[in-house]
Amino acid sequence: MPSVEDEALRIIQSRQEGVLQSELWKLLNIDSRKCSRVVKKLSDAGLIDRLEYREEGLKTYLLKARQQAVDPSLLMAGEELIPCIGCDLDCNVEQCSVLLDWMYELAISEVNE
Repeated sequence: MPSVEDEALRIIQSRQEGVLQSELWKLLNIDSRKCSRVVKKLSDAGLIDRLEYREEGLKTYLLKARQQAVDPSLLMAGEELIPCIGCDLDCNVEQCSVLLDWMYELAISEVNE
């Protein structure tokens, strides 16, 4: 079961425009004090930015996910780049034969290492 911090981060990451802290605690079904502790943990870990936000004279915070660097090795299977980059097919990833072939190559390259 995901932790409250994991769930909060998932919600924040799912909204590119960010989420107001005053909304987050309601979405998580926790009190505002616990939400403040969760937000502090995420902020201290460098996962989110907490920006002061005023609406109708009330102060709250806009929470936005920080962009995380992608490990380039996660895009490679041996010497092969993941086929989804630059792909214009409208497919279901669970049934994409090109992606499944790439994943097979990835599994083989890991076994051979």
